[in-house]
Formats: sequence, structure tokens, C-alpha cells
Amino acid sequence: MPKSDRDTDLQYGALPYRMGRHGVEILLITSRDTGRWVIPKGWPMFGKKPHRVAEIEAFQEAGVKGVIKKKPLGAYPYPKVMPNGAIRLCLVEVYPLRVTMEAIKWRESAERERLWFRADEAAELVDEGGLALLIDAWR
Repeated sequence: MPKSDRDTDLQYGALPYRMGRHGVEILLITSRDTGRWVIPKGWPMFGKKPHRVAEIEAFQEAGVKGVIKKKPLGAYPYPKVMPNGAIRLCLVEVYPLRVTMEAIKWRESAERERLWFRADEAAELVDEGGLALLIDAWR
């Protein structure tokens, strides 16, 4: 698994967005374990570029497709609780995804909730301060 440094695991995430009546809206999903509001993200995939991994994760976890940027808007750290209870520090590179399609059912639709929020609301709802800062700076 690629490392961003010797103590941090690297993940790739998508920031799904659309233009709504009140400006930029962000799609958040609930995590499977705690129900926290998060963005779709996942581990590197062999042979896939980082922005493509983010795009795949957005469809698997949130059921959305669209136009993804090849350049990340930034990165944020978060502590990932592993299945064995260990905690790993992860660094998530975030790629904006302009949503053009929302599936009614998708791979993890029974395990997650997804909702659109104004960008300022989304920044307040996520637990990771670094992600909140990215959303605020990007919008």
C-alpha cells in the first residue's frame, strides 16, 4: 500500500458537488461504522490513477457519477480505525467531482445515507477539521 510518509497511509477521496439555488452544494455520506458525515474515499487501486480511484469510490459509496478533476484540491489527515482496532493516520487527497448522475440504488446504498448540503453546512458537519477547511477554502 502506498505511503505518503513512513507513518501515514494514503487514500483518495471525491468531493461530490453541484450548483444549487444557494450556490455550491456538497454531497456527504454517512460512514458505515459511526454514522459520521464523510466524503467517499478509499485505498489506492493497482493500475488506477488517484483521481480515478476517487471517482470509483464516489460511485461505490455514494452512487454518483460525474466529471472529476485530475488535480486534487488539497489533502487532509484523519485517524482511521482498522478492523483489528488499531488506529492508522491517513492522508486523503481530495478530488472535486461535479455530479451529473445520481443512482437510485448503488453498491453501498443499504449501508449509507447520502444528503446534499450547502457548502458552509457541509464544512460544519464533517468531523475532520482539515476536510472542513478544504471545503471552506474551495467553495
